[in-house]
Formats: sequence, structure tokens, C-alpha cells
Amino acid sequence: MAIGVVGPHDLVEQIMTIGAGLPAAADWRLVGAPHSEEQETYEKFSRIADTIDVVLFTGPLQHDLARQTGELPVPATYVPMSGASLYASLLRGVLSHGIDPARVSIDSLPATDVEEAYSELGIGTAGVHLSEYDRPESARAFAGFHEQLYRQGATTAALTTIRSVAKKLTAADVPVLRMMPTVHTLRLALNTAALLGTGSRLEESRIAIVVVELAASARPSYAGPGNYWQQELKLSLHQALLADARLTGATVAPRDENSYVVTATVGSLSQATDGFRVAPFLDRIRTELGVAVEVGIGLGTTARDADANAMVAVEKARNSGGAAAYLVSGDGTVLSLPLRQRRRADKEPVVTTKAAKLLDRLIEGLGDGPEAMVVDAEIVADVLAIAPRSARRVLQSLAEEGLAWPLPPVKGSAAGRPRQPYRLVKT
Repeated sequence: MAIGVVGPHDLVEQIMTIGAGLPAAADWRLVGAPHSEEQETYEKFSRIADTIDVVLFTGPLQHDLARQTGELPVPATYVPMSGASLYASLLRGVLSHGIDPARVSIDSLPATDVEEAYSELGIGTAGVHLSEYDRPESARAFAGFHEQLYRQGATTAALTTIRSVAKKLTAADVPVLRMMPTVHTLRLALNTAALLGTGSRLEESRIAIVVVELAASARPSYAGPGNYWQQELKLSLHQALLADARLTGATVAPRDENSYVVTATVGSLSQATDGFRVAPFLDRIRTELGVAVEVGIGLGTTARDADANAMVAVEKARNSGGAAAYLVSGDGTVLSLPLRQRRRADKEPVVTTKAAKLLDRLIEGLGDGPEAMVVDAEIVADVLAIAPRSARRVLQSLAEEGLAWPLPPVKGSAAGRPRQPYRLVKT
């Protein structure tokens, strides 16, 4: 398999060297396409596009610039920016340049990574200024951001991930340190690219199974049909999983009392994880439910293989404290997928099915309030003006689609079949 590597000369050379020394090097061929300026990214990529199976850009800036300029005919991924590169840069700055790490400006890195790094170092961030990356437009302002702070005396140095920004600041006599990805990060990026390319070669049809398991700290002390708090939690978790799974055609089903299994293909999972760079489901569950879960992803040519690898992956996620999702592929490759950093402007497409339209009609007719979301065949028949037998079929179809959750049957005072209530699940 041919993996293209596109980016600045020094990073491309480093990735090529690291790739040649990896155990999997016999299974791939690296094709370098270095550029001198970021604006050359798509041109350099175009020259090798016909000879490669997948492309690895050296950073999100190169990836986004290429996508803005033209079509990417092969699967693409990039080396992620992380706080790991910050440690070495700060140490180098203190030892070689005498900078004050508590008074610097930093670009590109997520705020959470910077806060975590400084917390581990025991340094306050009151004098640390950050400009996060958010599409190529934000990168154009990095040089001015750093220079203005330095001229005002607010900082002692600038830390940047972008080569052209470092060159501009050097020309302006602003002390600057360029943050480079760690060797570990580059290895993971190469493995991710290889996995993405393999999935493309196999027509993206391999089985992918995701196990989402409630962390031990989030589980109720008492489990059973009478624990309605547990039932509400399961409903909410199912709803959150459905919202993401539907966008990629995946299916969601309960695995046991504390876990769910999501079945997809490598191709659809690649979409949900931005090319195996971020964890699926974790961000939505933490944001909307505030509960801890462990996510393990298994790939394989058969459902049995994928399921076995998913269980190995979820065990790794459990051992890491649920800080990231883990992926185990058919050849034993292990990837750690961090939590997605959602952009404020992100909007999710709306998927509408026949069952979803029925659900909307029901909710509209029932009115507001959580108690209105619990219905039975009699209520559905009344709201939709249909026969009770048809109402039962509606509820069954909603349950099959994951849009309704059967609750414990309720015995009435009269003889006969117990009333079967359902809790509707909003999407």
C-alpha cells in the first residue's frame, strides 16, 4: 500500500524516516511530497495522487488547505496537534533560550491540552495566551497575534506549530519556538493512515463493532426492572447513541444491562471518527448525559472477529479511565482516539424516516412534559386517530427503530392483558 506524505520538508523527512523503521514498513510504501509554502499543498498532493492509496498530511492546516483547493480522490488523514509537543518545546525554551514558560503565546493547540500540560508542570496559565486553530482562516492571524503580545511586553516568546509563522516571527525579531509532533504521535498517524488505506482497498466493507459500556462509577447500585432511574439512564444513552449512529447507517442494540453494541462498516465508522482521529459517541454522551462511558472499537473481516477485538478495545478504554476510545484492528493494530473538540458552528444533518415522522406527530399531539412521553396503545390510537391494533404496530415499529423503549408492563385491576407502556425517545 502506498501512503503519500504531504507537508513541510522537515516533517515529511522525519515521517519517512520513522515509517521506514516501523514493523509494518514491509506492508507499505511511503511517497513524500514536501512543500516550501503552505499554498503549495494541493499542487504537491496532486502530483502523487494517482500513485497512492491514502494521504497523510503533516497537520490540519495542510489537510484543510488541500480540501479547500480541490477534490481529494483518495482517503486522507493528518497528524493531530496535541499537548505532547508542548512539553519538549517549553523545556527547550527554558534551557536554551531563557524564556519564562508562564509568559508565552501559543497557537494551534486546543485549550484543554494547554491547561492539562501546564497543570502537570505546576505552572499557572494567567500569563499564557492562546489562539486555537479553527480552519485556515484562523492561521493567517497567528503571526500578528504573537507579535502584538511580544511588543506589548506580555510575553517572552511565541510557540507555534506552523513553519511559515515561525519564519515571519523570526524575521520580525520575535523569539519563537516551533512545536513539532512527538515521535509517538507520528507513529500513530502513520498507523491511522495505513488503517484508512486498508479500509479503502477493501471497499470499506469490513465489519466494525463498537461497544459502549457504562463506567463502573456510573452504574446504579441496584439493577432491575423496578429501578426507574436505571431505565431512564438506559433510554437516554440509547437516544444519544442513535443520534450519531443514524448519520452513518449504523445499528444500535443493547448488549447487556450496562452496555450497547453499535454495528457498522469500516467506511461508515471512518466518517463518524473523522478518519479514525477522534472517538465516536464520547463527546455527545458526556455533553448531553454527563455520565462516564468506555468505548471500544473492533474491526475484522467477520462479525465474530470484530466483536472479539471490540472487547479487547473496551478493556483498554477501561484501564485508561475512559479518557479516550480504543480501536483494535484485525491485524492487532491498536489506536487511541481522543475526545472530539467540537466547533461551535457544527450542525448535524437531520435524518427523517417514516418512523421518525410518526414520532413527530405523536409528540406534537401529546404536548409538553416528561409524563407525556410515556404512552400505550390506547393513547397512540387516540392521538393518531387509528385502531388500537394499528397503534400497537406503530409502537412496535418505533421500538424497532430505537424511537420508543418498552417499560415494565402495568397490571390493571381488571383481568386481561397487562397494559404495555412505552417511553418515546426524542431524536
